[in-house]
Amino acid sequence: MTRAAELEAMLIAAQAEMQRCREWLAYSEEASFTADAAGLIWLSPACERQFGYTLATAQALAVPLLAQLPARLARYAGGDATRWQVRRELELAHAGGHPVSVEITTTLLPETDGSVRRIHGIVRDLTLARELALRQKQFTSMLSHEFRTPLAVIDGAAQLLEMTGTAHDESTRKRYRKIQTAADRLLALLDEHLTPERMAEIGRVRQPDQVAPASLLQTAVQQAASQRSNITLALGNLPAQIRCDPAGMRLCLDVVLDNAIKYTPATSAIEVSGQMAVGGGLEMLVRDHGDGVAESELGRIFEKAYRGNNAGQIAGSGLGLYMASAVLEVHGGSLTARHASGGGMEFRIWLPIASQTGKVLA
Repeated sequence: MTRAAELEAMLIAAQAEMQRCREWLAYSEEASFTADAAGLIWLSPACERQFGYTLATAQALAVPLLAQLPARLARYAGGDATRWQVRRELELAHAGGHPVSVEITTTLLPETDGSVRRIHGIVRDLTLARELALRQKQFTSMLSHEFRTPLAVIDGAAQLLEMTGTAHDESTRKRYRKIQTAADRLLALLDEHLTPERMAEIGRVRQPDQVAPASLLQTAVQQAASQRSNITLALGNLPAQIRCDPAGMRLCLDVVLDNAIKYTPATSAIEVSGQMAVGGGLEMLVRDHGDGVAESELGRIFEKAYRGNNAGQIAGSGLGLYMASAVLEVHGGSLTARHASGGGMEFRIWLPIASQTGKVLA
Protein backbone atom coordinates (compact mmCIF):
# COMPACT_ATOMS: atom_id res chain seq x y z
CA MET A 1 0.00 0.00 0.00
CA THR A 2 1.36 3.41 -0.97
CA ARG A 3 1.76 6.24 1.53
CA ALA A 4 -1.10 8.13 -0.15
CA ALA A 5 -3.39 5.12 0.21
CA GLU A 6 -2.43 4.76 3.89
CA LEU A 7 -3.22 8.41 4.52
CA GLU A 8 -6.54 8.11 2.71
CA ALA A 9 -7.47 5.04 4.81
CA MET A 10 -6.52 6.91 7.98
CA LEU A 11 -8.62 9.88 6.89
CA ILE A 12 -11.65 7.66 6.20
CA ALA A 13 -11.25 5.98 9.61
CA ALA A 14 -10.96 9.38 11.33
CA GLN A 15 -14.06 10.66 9.55
CA ALA A 16 -16.00 7.55 10.59
CA GLU A 17 -14.88 8.05 14.19
CA MET A 18 -15.92 11.71 14.06
CA GLN A 19 -19.34 10.67 12.79
CA ARG A 20 -19.74 8.21 15.67
CA CYS A 21 -18.76 10.94 18.11
CA ARG A 22 -21.32 13.30 16.59
CA GLU A 23 -24.02 10.64 16.94
CA TRP A 24 -23.03 9.96 20.54
CA LEU A 25 -23.13 13.67 21.38
CA ALA A 26 -26.51 14.07 19.68
CA TYR A 27 -28.14 11.41 21.86
CA SER A 28 -26.10 11.76 25.05
CA GLU A 29 -27.98 13.19 28.04
CA GLU A 30 -24.80 14.73 29.45
CA ALA A 31 -24.95 18.51 29.24
CA SER A 32 -21.42 19.71 28.52
CA PHE A 33 -19.48 22.55 26.92
CA THR A 34 -16.03 23.71 25.84
CA ALA A 35 -14.91 27.29 26.40
CA ASP A 36 -11.93 29.62 26.44
CA ALA A 37 -11.48 33.06 27.94
CA ALA A 38 -13.33 34.62 24.99
CA GLY A 39 -16.50 32.58 25.50
CA LEU A 40 -18.18 29.32 24.64
CA ILE A 41 -16.74 27.31 21.77
CA TRP A 42 -19.05 24.30 21.78
CA LEU A 43 -22.26 23.26 23.54
CA SER A 44 -23.71 19.73 23.62
CA PRO A 45 -27.26 19.17 22.26
CA ALA A 46 -28.30 18.03 25.76
CA CYS A 47 -27.87 21.62 27.00
CA GLU A 48 -30.74 22.74 24.82
CA ARG A 49 -32.90 19.76 25.78
CA GLN A 50 -32.30 20.22 29.51
CA PHE A 51 -31.85 23.98 29.93
CA GLY A 52 -33.19 25.49 26.69
CA TYR A 53 -29.91 27.08 25.53
CA THR A 54 -28.09 26.95 22.20
CA LEU A 55 -24.47 27.99 21.67
CA ALA A 56 -25.58 31.49 20.61
CA THR A 57 -28.08 32.12 23.39
CA ALA A 58 -25.79 30.73 26.12
CA GLN A 59 -22.91 33.14 25.43
CA ALA A 60 -24.27 35.89 27.69
CA LEU A 61 -24.99 33.38 30.46
CA ALA A 62 -21.40 32.11 30.31
CA VAL A 63 -19.74 35.53 30.76
CA PRO A 64 -19.78 35.58 34.60
CA LEU A 65 -18.95 31.87 34.73
CA LEU A 66 -15.78 32.40 32.66
CA ALA A 67 -14.69 35.62 34.40
CA GLN A 68 -12.08 33.82 36.53
CA LEU A 69 -10.75 31.62 33.73
CA PRO A 70 -7.81 33.90 32.68
CA ALA A 71 -6.51 33.95 36.26
CA ARG A 72 -6.96 30.19 36.54
CA LEU A 73 -5.04 29.61 33.30
CA ALA A 74 -2.27 31.94 34.46
CA ARG A 75 -1.92 30.08 37.75
CA TYR A 76 -1.67 26.78 35.92
CA ALA A 77 0.95 28.19 33.55
CA GLY A 78 2.90 29.27 36.63
CA GLY A 79 2.97 25.71 37.97
CA ASP A 80 -0.14 25.73 40.21
CA ALA A 81 -2.16 22.61 39.28
CA THR A 82 -4.53 22.74 42.28
CA ARG A 83 -7.33 24.08 40.09
CA TRP A 84 -6.92 21.57 37.28
CA GLN A 85 -10.50 20.51 37.99
CA VAL A 86 -13.05 22.70 39.78
CA ARG A 87 -16.55 21.78 40.96
CA ARG A 88 -19.14 24.45 41.80
CA GLU A 89 -22.81 24.47 42.78
CA LEU A 90 -24.86 27.47 41.78
CA GLU A 91 -28.22 28.71 40.54
CA LEU A 92 -28.55 29.24 36.80
CA ALA A 93 -31.47 30.74 34.91
CA HIS A 94 -33.24 28.29 32.62
CA ALA A 95 -34.03 29.69 29.19
CA GLY A 96 -37.66 29.60 30.29
CA GLY A 97 -36.87 32.04 33.11
CA HIS A 98 -37.01 29.83 36.20
CA PRO A 99 -33.88 29.17 38.31
CA VAL A 100 -32.21 25.75 38.21
CA SER A 101 -29.77 24.38 40.79
CA VAL A 102 -26.77 22.91 38.98
CA GLU A 103 -23.35 21.45 39.62
CA ILE A 104 -20.70 22.48 37.10
CA THR A 105 -17.43 20.54 36.89
CA THR A 106 -14.78 22.17 34.69
CA THR A 107 -11.46 20.57 33.70
CA LEU A 108 -8.52 22.22 31.92
CA LEU A 109 -7.87 20.89 28.41
CA PRO A 110 -4.19 20.62 27.38
CA GLU A 111 -3.27 21.45 23.78
CA THR A 112 -0.90 19.40 21.64
CA ASP A 113 1.96 21.77 22.54
CA GLY A 114 1.34 21.28 26.27
CA SER A 115 -0.24 24.68 26.85
CA VAL A 116 -3.75 25.12 28.27
CA ARG A 117 -6.17 27.64 26.81
CA ARG A 118 -9.55 25.89 27.09
CA ILE A 119 -11.76 24.13 29.62
CA HIS A 120 -14.34 21.37 29.29
CA GLY A 121 -17.38 21.56 31.54
CA ILE A 122 -20.14 19.16 32.59
CA VAL A 123 -23.43 20.58 33.90
CA ARG A 124 -25.64 18.43 36.13
CA ASP A 125 -29.16 19.42 37.17
CA LEU A 126 -29.42 19.10 40.98
CA THR A 127 -33.17 19.74 41.17
CA LEU A 128 -34.14 16.09 41.63
CA ALA A 129 -31.26 15.36 44.02
CA ARG A 130 -32.14 18.32 46.23
CA GLU A 131 -35.83 17.48 46.17
CA LEU A 132 -35.07 13.89 47.22
CA ALA A 133 -32.73 15.14 49.98
CA LEU A 134 -35.44 17.48 51.29
CA ARG A 135 -38.09 14.74 51.24
CA GLN A 136 -35.70 12.35 52.95
CA LYS A 137 -35.06 14.93 55.67
CA GLN A 138 -38.79 15.55 56.13
CA PHE A 139 -39.51 11.82 56.23
CA THR A 140 -36.72 11.21 58.76
CA SER A 141 -37.95 14.02 60.99
CA MET A 142 -41.50 12.69 60.83
CA LEU A 143 -40.38 9.15 61.61
CA SER A 144 -38.22 10.30 64.51
CA HIS A 145 -41.11 12.32 65.94
CA GLU A 146 -43.59 9.46 65.56
CA PHE A 147 -41.23 7.12 67.42
CA ARG A 148 -40.39 9.58 70.18
CA THR A 149 -43.99 10.28 71.13
CA PRO A 150 -44.98 6.71 72.11
CA LEU A 151 -41.54 6.12 73.67
CA ALA A 152 -42.00 9.20 75.86
CA VAL A 153 -45.42 7.89 76.93
CA ILE A 154 -43.95 4.48 77.76
CA ASP A 155 -41.05 6.02 79.68
CA GLY A 156 -43.32 8.37 81.63
CA ALA A 157 -45.76 5.58 82.51
CA ALA A 158 -42.93 3.33 83.70
CA GLN A 159 -41.54 6.09 85.93
CA LEU A 160 -44.98 6.77 87.37
CA LEU A 161 -45.52 3.07 88.09
CA GLU A 162 -42.19 2.87 89.91
CA MET A 163 -42.84 6.01 91.96
CA THR A 164 -46.40 5.05 92.94
CA GLY A 165 -45.81 1.32 93.27
CA THR A 166 -43.91 1.44 96.54
CA ALA A 167 -45.95 -1.51 97.84
CA HIS A 168 -45.00 -3.68 94.87
CA ASP A 169 -42.38 -6.37 95.28
CA GLU A 170 -38.83 -5.85 94.06
CA SER A 171 -39.30 -8.15 91.08
CA THR A 172 -42.15 -6.00 89.76
CA ARG A 173 -40.22 -2.78 90.37
CA LYS A 174 -37.29 -4.29 88.52
CA ARG A 175 -39.52 -4.81 85.49
CA TYR A 176 -40.47 -1.13 85.59
CA ARG A 177 -36.78 -0.18 85.47
CA LYS A 178 -36.21 -2.54 82.56
CA ILE A 179 -38.97 -0.77 80.63
CA GLN A 180 -37.33 2.58 81.32
CA THR A 181 -33.90 1.28 80.30
CA ALA A 182 -35.31 -0.12 77.03
CA ALA A 183 -37.07 3.18 76.26
CA ASP A 184 -33.87 5.12 76.97
CA ARG A 185 -31.92 2.80 74.67
CA LEU A 186 -34.39 3.28 71.83
CA LEU A 187 -34.31 7.05 72.28
CA ALA A 188 -30.48 6.95 72.19
CA LEU A 189 -30.63 4.94 68.95
CA LEU A 190 -32.93 7.58 67.46
CA ASP A 191 -30.45 10.30 68.41
CA GLU A 192 -27.58 8.33 66.93
CA HIS A 193 -29.09 7.01 63.70
CA LEU A 194 -32.42 8.67 62.88
CA THR A 195 -31.47 12.32 62.64
CA PRO A 196 -31.52 14.15 59.29
CA GLU A 197 -27.75 14.66 59.51
CA ARG A 198 -27.05 10.98 60.13
CA MET A 199 -29.41 9.85 57.37
CA ALA A 200 -27.80 12.30 54.93
CA GLU A 201 -24.38 10.90 55.82
CA ILE A 202 -25.59 7.35 55.21
CA GLY A 203 -27.13 8.41 51.91
CA ARG A 204 -23.81 9.74 50.62
CA VAL A 205 -21.82 6.55 51.15
CA ARG A 206 -24.39 3.80 50.75
CA GLN A 207 -24.03 1.56 47.72
CA PRO A 208 -27.03 -0.04 45.96
CA ASP A 209 -27.70 -3.63 46.93
CA GLN A 210 -29.41 -6.58 45.28
CA VAL A 211 -31.89 -9.24 46.30
CA ALA A 212 -33.63 -12.18 44.64
CA PRO A 213 -37.32 -11.21 44.27
CA ALA A 214 -38.45 -14.84 44.61
CA SER A 215 -36.60 -15.17 47.92
CA LEU A 216 -37.99 -11.81 49.07
CA LEU A 217 -41.58 -12.96 48.45
CA GLN A 218 -41.04 -16.41 49.95
CA THR A 219 -39.58 -14.97 53.17
CA ALA A 220 -42.40 -12.43 53.54
CA VAL A 221 -45.08 -15.11 53.04
CA GLN A 222 -43.39 -17.51 55.46
CA GLN A 223 -43.30 -14.85 58.17
CA ALA A 224 -46.92 -13.84 57.56
CA ALA A 225 -48.00 -17.50 57.70
CA SER A 226 -47.51 -17.45 61.48
CA GLN A 227 -50.51 -15.09 61.65
CA ARG A 228 -52.59 -16.41 58.76
CA SER A 229 -52.36 -19.99 57.52
CA ASN A 230 -54.27 -19.60 54.24
CA ILE A 231 -51.75 -17.43 52.37
CA THR A 232 -50.73 -18.64 48.92
CA LEU A 233 -47.76 -17.60 46.78
CA ALA A 234 -47.55 -17.78 42.98
CA LEU A 235 -44.23 -16.98 41.30
CA GLY A 236 -44.10 -16.11 37.62
CA ASN A 237 -41.18 -15.18 35.40
CA LEU A 238 -38.90 -13.22 37.75
CA PRO A 239 -35.35 -11.93 37.31
CA ALA A 240 -32.67 -13.65 39.40
CA GLN A 241 -31.76 -10.36 41.13
CA ILE A 242 -33.16 -6.85 41.33
CA ARG A 243 -31.37 -3.70 42.41
CA CYS A 244 -32.95 -2.31 45.57
CA ASP A 245 -32.57 -1.85 49.30
CA PRO A 246 -33.54 -5.31 50.63
CA ALA A 247 -34.56 -4.00 54.07
CA GLY A 248 -36.78 -1.36 52.49
CA MET A 249 -38.48 -3.87 50.22
CA ARG A 250 -39.05 -6.27 53.12
CA LEU A 251 -40.69 -3.40 54.99
CA CYS A 252 -43.02 -2.72 52.04
CA LEU A 253 -44.11 -6.34 51.74
CA ASP A 254 -44.54 -6.71 55.51
CA VAL A 255 -46.71 -3.59 55.67
CA VAL A 256 -48.99 -4.68 52.83
CA LEU A 257 -49.32 -8.25 54.14
CA ASP A 258 -49.93 -7.02 57.68
CA ASN A 259 -52.72 -4.78 56.42
CA ALA A 260 -54.33 -7.68 54.55
CA ILE A 261 -54.19 -9.82 57.69
CA LYS A 262 -55.51 -7.13 60.05
CA TYR A 263 -58.41 -5.98 57.91
CA THR A 264 -59.80 -9.32 56.74
CA PRO A 265 -61.49 -12.20 58.63
CA ALA A 266 -59.21 -14.95 59.94
CA THR A 267 -60.72 -17.43 57.48
CA SER A 268 -60.22 -15.16 54.46
CA ALA A 269 -57.60 -16.20 51.90
CA ILE A 270 -54.71 -13.94 50.93
CA GLU A 271 -53.02 -14.40 47.57
CA VAL A 272 -49.48 -13.17 46.90
CA SER A 273 -47.83 -13.22 43.48
CA GLY A 274 -44.76 -11.90 41.71
CA GLN A 275 -44.07 -11.57 38.00
CA MET A 276 -42.77 -9.27 35.31
CA ALA A 277 -45.26 -6.48 34.66
CA VAL A 278 -46.89 -5.77 31.32
CA GLY A 279 -45.04 -2.78 29.93
CA GLY A 280 -41.86 -3.47 31.86
CA GLY A 281 -40.66 -3.66 35.43
CA LEU A 282 -41.49 -6.07 38.21
CA GLU A 283 -44.79 -6.28 40.09
CA MET A 284 -45.68 -7.95 43.37
CA LEU A 285 -49.40 -8.29 44.15
CA VAL A 286 -51.16 -8.89 47.46
CA ARG A 287 -54.84 -9.74 47.02
CA ASP A 288 -57.27 -10.20 49.91
CA HIS A 289 -60.96 -11.08 50.07
CA GLY A 290 -62.09 -8.73 52.82
CA ASP A 291 -64.57 -5.87 52.81
CA GLY A 292 -62.13 -3.50 51.14
CA VAL A 293 -61.85 0.26 51.44
CA ALA A 294 -64.64 2.70 50.67
CA GLU A 295 -64.33 4.24 47.21
CA SER A 296 -64.22 7.72 48.74
CA GLU A 297 -61.22 6.74 50.89
CA LEU A 298 -59.20 4.85 48.28
CA GLY A 299 -57.23 7.91 47.22
CA ARG A 300 -56.19 8.76 50.79
CA ILE A 301 -54.94 5.49 52.25
CA PHE A 302 -51.30 6.35 51.47
CA GLU A 303 -51.47 9.70 53.25
CA LYS A 304 -49.51 10.19 56.43
CA ALA A 305 -51.46 9.14 59.57
CA TYR A 306 -54.67 8.51 57.60
CA ARG A 307 -56.89 5.68 58.83
CA GLY A 308 -60.08 4.62 57.08
CA ASN A 309 -63.50 4.20 58.65
CA ASN A 310 -63.03 0.43 58.61
CA ALA A 311 -60.10 0.69 61.07
CA GLY A 312 -62.47 0.63 64.03
CA GLN A 313 -60.66 -0.64 67.14
CA ILE A 314 -57.80 -2.18 65.15
CA ALA A 315 -54.49 -0.89 66.48
CA GLY A 316 -52.41 1.23 64.11
CA SER A 317 -50.86 4.64 63.50
CA GLY A 318 -51.74 5.18 59.83
CA LEU A 319 -48.03 5.31 58.94
CA GLY A 320 -47.46 1.85 57.44
CA LEU A 321 -48.72 2.43 53.91
CA TYR A 322 -47.29 5.95 53.94
CA MET A 323 -43.79 4.65 54.75
CA ALA A 324 -44.04 1.80 52.25
CA SER A 325 -45.11 4.21 49.51
CA ALA A 326 -42.23 6.58 50.37
CA VAL A 327 -39.68 3.73 50.21
CA LEU A 328 -40.94 2.63 46.79
CA GLU A 329 -40.94 6.18 45.46
CA VAL A 330 -37.25 6.51 46.35
CA HIS A 331 -36.63 3.31 44.37
CA GLY A 332 -38.40 4.82 41.37
CA GLY A 333 -41.35 2.48 41.92
CA SER A 334 -44.90 2.81 43.20
CA LEU A 335 -47.47 1.33 45.55
CA THR A 336 -51.09 1.38 44.38
CA ALA A 337 -54.37 -0.15 45.48
CA ARG A 338 -57.60 -1.02 43.73
CA HIS A 339 -60.82 -2.91 44.36
CA ALA A 340 -60.37 -6.45 43.09
CA SER A 341 -62.89 -8.23 40.94
CA GLY A 342 -65.15 -10.33 43.16
CA GLY A 343 -64.48 -8.23 46.29
CA GLY A 344 -61.51 -7.39 48.44
CA MET A 345 -58.44 -5.32 47.72
CA GLU A 346 -55.39 -5.75 45.52
CA PHE A 347 -52.20 -3.89 46.41
CA ARG A 348 -49.58 -3.62 43.68
CA ILE A 349 -45.89 -3.02 44.34
CA TRP A 350 -44.16 -2.02 41.12
CA LEU A 351 -40.40 -1.69 40.70
CA PRO A 352 -38.40 -0.70 37.63
CA ILE A 353 -35.63 -3.05 36.61
CA ALA A 354 -32.22 -1.48 37.20
CA SER A 355 -31.64 -0.61 33.55
CA GLN A 356 -34.98 1.24 33.37
CA THR A 357 -34.86 3.39 36.48
CA GLY A 358 -33.69 6.96 36.26
CA LYS A 359 -33.57 7.54 39.95
CA VAL A 360 -30.69 7.09 42.34
CA LEU A 361 -31.39 4.67 45.17
CA ALA A 362 -31.52 6.14 48.59
